[in-house]
Amino acid sequence: MAKKKVEKPKREITRRQRSHWQRQKERQRRILIVGIAVIAAVGGILGGGWYTNEYQPLRQTVIRVNDTEFSMRYYIDMLELQYIHGVSSDVVTFIEQGELIRQGVEAENLGITVSDSEIDEELKNYDPPLGRKYRDVARASILTEKLLSEHFEREIPLSTEQRQVMAMFLESEDQVAEVRTRLENGEDFGQLAGELSLEVFSKNDNGDLGWHPRGILSELLATSVPEDYAFASEVGVLSRPLQDEATHKGVGYWVIEMLERDEEKAHTRAILLGSEQEAQGIMARLEGGEDFAGLAEEFSQDIGSRGEGGDMGWLESEDVAAIFKDFMLNSEPGELSHLIRDDGARTMGGYWLVKVVDRDDNRKIEDDERELLKLKALDEWIASLWDNPENEVEDYLDSEKMAWAIERARRNVPR
Repeated sequence: MAKKKVEKPKREITRRQRSHWQRQKERQRRILIVGIAVIAAVGGILGGGWYTNEYQPLRQTVIRVNDTEFSMRYYIDMLELQYIHGVSSDVVTFIEQGELIRQGVEAENLGITVSDSEIDEELKNYDPPLGRKYRDVARASILTEKLLSEHFEREIPLSTEQRQVMAMFLESEDQVAEVRTRLENGEDFGQLAGELSLEVFSKNDNGDLGWHPRGILSELLATSVPEDYAFASEVGVLSRPLQDEATHKGVGYWVIEMLERDEEKAHTRAILLGSEQEAQGIMARLEGGEDFAGLAEEFSQDIGSRGEGGDMGWLESEDVAAIFKDFMLNSEPGELSHLIRDDGARTMGGYWLVKVVDRDDNRKIEDDERELLKLKALDEWIASLWDNPENEVEDYLDSEKMAWAIERARRNVPR
């Protein structure tokens, strides 16, 4: 016979037990809430640090060109491009000028446009090809090329007024007067220029600078003095001495004073002058009792010693150039040298002697010179954008921000 199942009596939960369990559940709930809060707080601290130190700075405006703003992220991208492709040593100027060109083309209605397909093709021309974040760089490159090939191609004529010029660069007014006398006595300009000119182009070409339109000679010679005279003078007229304080030449004249010496070294001070005429004048003033240091600080072209009153310090005899050896080895303290000509020195200033051989009011411009004139016109147009007071260009980068950006750009560049 099966056993009869005996039912267990139901367990009754007392009021005391129920209260205990409720307190325990409440405690667990509180612990859970506190745990979640701690996790959220830690996440907030970490996330807030990332936001403050990384995300937020990248969104800050660091450059503004009129109404166009560029972020720190954009600046870092351009820095990365510099490290990969050597685009520009001054990335800030690179960004600002590219935007000025874009805005200038639009503002002046020059009729130059750049399509998306042209930008895509330009990006492929880099090695390695550039990504889409560099589209502004591609656009600026295309705009510049189109300004030259379309806009300034129309602006620069095929033919214009030109001069055929002979010139030489001499060290002093006295030398110009001497050469003028020799020319008047029948000597050849080209031969004298090849012998005496202290400027490389006029010397190498025996003074014949050729035919040029206005704007070319000043670029070739890095001075406007000969060109200014040529386009203001009549044919065949020999110029007066034309002073040019900005052109360098490969000659100088030293005046040296021995301070003290021994058998192997000498302590001297020196003045470097740009012409024999000037050096003779300084020598006369020294012999008249004027202060050597004062004259050196005022007139010497030796950058290293001028601020020290001409003091050259102690020099070993083996370190002294041959032209100074005799004075270094044989002079006494307090003695002044004779004038020492130094064809290895580089001094500034001199005088041009110029002659206009011929003129043509409508001569065809050579292709290479026309390209140079177009580039010159482009440079002047860009300069006008910078100079325009209506263009507001600002950068908010200080040394700390630039260092921060450079560190991140270097970190992102593959090695």
